Amino acid sequence: MGCIENLKYEIVLSKCSFKEAGDFVKKEFEEIYEVPPGYRIFDVFLIGTPPIFIGVDGDQVVFPYTKPCHGTFLLRIESKEEIEKLRSEKR
Repeated sequence: MGCIENLKYEIVLSKCSFKEAGDFVKKEFEEIYEVPPGYRIFDVFLIGTPPIFIGVDGDQVVFPYTKPCHGTFLLRIESKEEIEKLRSEKR
């Protein structure tokens, strides 16, 4: 299993609710994907209330990441590979 801490990421929202993260993605991004809890991205499994919204902005993926005992963070990470994976799975 991967570790988000080992990736270069930007925190878009910090310690937000899962709903706040989803609302932000839906409001701010045109390219949006809905994935179920347990979806694997960057070799980690996303947890949260379905649906989980992932935004794409250029070469960057914006997604909610929940750390138990720390809350939910909306992260931005550059990855053409993850974007292609999202696009190919949602066709």
